[in-house]
Amino acid sequence: MTHALLVIDVQNDFCPGGALAVAGGDDIVPGINAAMNDYAAVILTQDWHPAGHSSFASSHGADPMSMAEMPYGPQVLWPDHCIQGSVGAQFHPNLTVDRADMIIRKGYNPAIDSYSAFFENDKTTPTGLEGYLRTRGIATLTLVGLATDFCVNYSAVDAARLGFDVTVQTDLCRAIDFNGSLAAATKEMMDAGVVLK
Repeated sequence: MTHALLVIDVQNDFCPGGALAVAGGDDIVPGINAAMNDYAAVILTQDWHPAGHSSFASSHGADPMSMAEMPYGPQVLWPDHCIQGSVGAQFHPNLTVDRADMIIRKGYNPAIDSYSAFFENDKTTPTGLEGYLRTRGIATLTLVGLATDFCVNYSAVDAARLGFDVTVQTDLCRAIDFNGSLAAATKEMMDAGVVLK
């Protein structure tokens, strides 16, 4: 009962045809569904942005995938995606959502993005997930989902820094790989003590 599967952002906008599609993002859904049977606890995260979020390029009149400096540091300016209540924000239709014990929504604060399942991008404002895991006695996490180099990476590194035993199952993840982001994320996870398998 101490091992949880953390499924990161398997949502329509991150799958082929979505606003911020990750190549092969839908290919991992059957494997994730099968993996859910091996864990006592399953937690899903859901990107959940209000329209006009400060991380959207359209909010700055900028090109998608350009960079901006925010009060909390550098920020990729994304295409509008995972807007609250939209089809794009919904989980992939084939994902076994009913197996989830909990769904963590993140990125709902219009002033700050939130890649990690544990903290907003200021790296200090918590989502509440750590407290939930600790009160359930969960000490070991396996992460899967989208995208390896952003939300999976940030979540895995934060979990390791919080003292959880963390594995990323890479065959059930897919990456954006933007300007070398996958290689950088892989190094960051390994440096933090995350097991990649």
